[in-house]
Amino acid sequence: MKVKEVLTAVKAERFFGGEREEPNRLMTKWGEALLESGHQKPLAEYPRPQLVRDNYTILNGFWRYAFTESAQIPSSWDGEILVPFSPETVLSGVERQLLPDEYLWYLRDFAVTEIKGRLLLHFGACDERCKVYINDREAGRHSGGYQAFSLDITEFVKIGTNTVMVCVQDRSDTSYHGRGKQCLKNGGMFYTAQSGLWQTVWYEWLPDVYIKSLRITPFYDEDRVVIAVKGSENMTHVSYSAEVYDGDILVGTAECFGSGAQWEELHVQIPDKKSWSPVSPFLYDVKIQMRCEGSVDTVKSYFGMRCFSVEKDRDGVPRLCLNHLPYFQNGVLDQGYYPESLMTPPSDEAMVYDIEFVKRKGFNMIRKHCKIEPMRWYYHCDRLGVLVWQDMINGGGPYNFIRTCYLPNAIVPLQKLKDNHYHYTAREDARGRREWKKECAETIAQLYNCPCICMWVLFNEGWGQFDAVKNTAFVRRMDATRLIDAHSGWFDQGAGDVKSEHTYFFKLSVKRGEKPYVLSEYGGVSLIVEGHMYSDSYFGYGVHEDVQQFLEEYARFMAQMERMKKEGLCAAVYTQLSDIEEEINGLVTYDRKVEKV
Repeated sequence: MKVKEVLTAVKAERFFGGEREEPNRLMTKWGEALLESGHQKPLAEYPRPQLVRDNYTILNGFWRYAFTESAQIPSSWDGEILVPFSPETVLSGVERQLLPDEYLWYLRDFAVTEIKGRLLLHFGACDERCKVYINDREAGRHSGGYQAFSLDITEFVKIGTNTVMVCVQDRSDTSYHGRGKQCLKNGGMFYTAQSGLWQTVWYEWLPDVYIKSLRITPFYDEDRVVIAVKGSENMTHVSYSAEVYDGDILVGTAECFGSGAQWEELHVQIPDKKSWSPVSPFLYDVKIQMRCEGSVDTVKSYFGMRCFSVEKDRDGVPRLCLNHLPYFQNGVLDQGYYPESLMTPPSDEAMVYDIEFVKRKGFNMIRKHCKIEPMRWYYHCDRLGVLVWQDMINGGGPYNFIRTCYLPNAIVPLQKLKDNHYHYTAREDARGRREWKKECAETIAQLYNCPCICMWVLFNEGWGQFDAVKNTAFVRRMDATRLIDAHSGWFDQGAGDVKSEHTYFFKLSVKRGEKPYVLSEYGGVSLIVEGHMYSDSYFGYGVHEDVQQFLEEYARFMAQMERMKKEGLCAAVYTQLSDIEEEINGLVTYDRKVEKV
């Protein structure tokens, strides 16, 4: 295909100015139900199934908000906003963009009847940087728009009514910070930027000494699991215990005393282990206790016994293996956007629908693209049985899409980049490179205990890519249990466990080598569905108005995957699960009301 044809196909002009029409108002049935209920209890489920306590209070609901031009605490408030929906969304009730030179403020009250132990305030995510105040005193700060964080606010609260106030700034795509696919001027394959509190906010009362985090590692070949526990303090006069359950049946226990180490390990043998896989997603439940001078902190979690590896099949072809058996990972790209709430799922049921839709259509893997979901999304993948490739959040300076995206899509020699070239991939700012590594480490720590995650994807199509070899080693030191796609698409530096390519405009073929060959993006066939489109302007590869032609092309792609599996293809990621704004290459419409296949 000629370069001119490629640029036309991807509608590159959308990123270089032009008139913009008002988008059409779309909404999923879950957003409609929330509005009909009077905004009752949005996302009320316990938000972190991987580390559960019984004593918690969710703070989702209406907060006061204000936009300001300075960092001074506002003297008056603009109205109410529904947390955890960003102000740019319909469900928030605000529908206003936070600009890079503005501040967004939140305020709400909460009651404290007694102070006993420690009070932790948790944020699922806040985009992009924030300060948190309790009773007008700064209690903490956080940077990173996608990662969860917690603050110990015990010293700031009092008996009676207390206030929590959050001040947010978001540079979006005007700076080097992590931003994923967000863009202040959306269009094509980049979407409306959002800001502020976009995942659940909640608090928990804990003992004075408590379990701060868990790190659960299944040793599949040894029929055991290692549960590493980090306490709020490193002490020797504490004890730890773990109980592992198969349903109601206790199958293993372990105990240990504190050694003063940062992590204390509990080793539990699993007799007659049950393996986890998409076909049989069996999960063990686990209860962990930390005892210290009469006080007890109890948390619940779960894990799956599985392992991921690269091994050669009987023909000598390197394959992706699950539990030591070659397992073709038939995946779909998923970016997790909704018309009424952008990156925030409108409900728990909405998350489940997307995952079950993927399974119903014959896929066993999801590539979570340029986004981190709420922790409940990963829990549903764990229990329903879907493998997950998790992208790190891309950042860096302004991307030159002609040279990093469109031309490499059209001209194979331009997919090569011999050396790390910070200018070429918009990574000249050392602060941004340091920030990516910080957020990468936080992402791995946050998602480590999710059995479904089998692959970390470090960089996509050169967007903010840097030091791929060193960063692969960096990730491997943090997690040796999963595989790594170091550079999805092109600009391959020889790092990682797979040969990962994107193909939209060339004949699909398998390139066998020393690593498993994965087609980490392909397809993108688009269908116009009147009445369910965000805009009259649209983006996609091979746009169809006729349903039958669309289905025939989709069927040809699926048939090619069957052929290519035999030739050595190890995984494939079809683009994509749902339409998003102008991009109409989903298997279901943006509002999830029309399934195209």
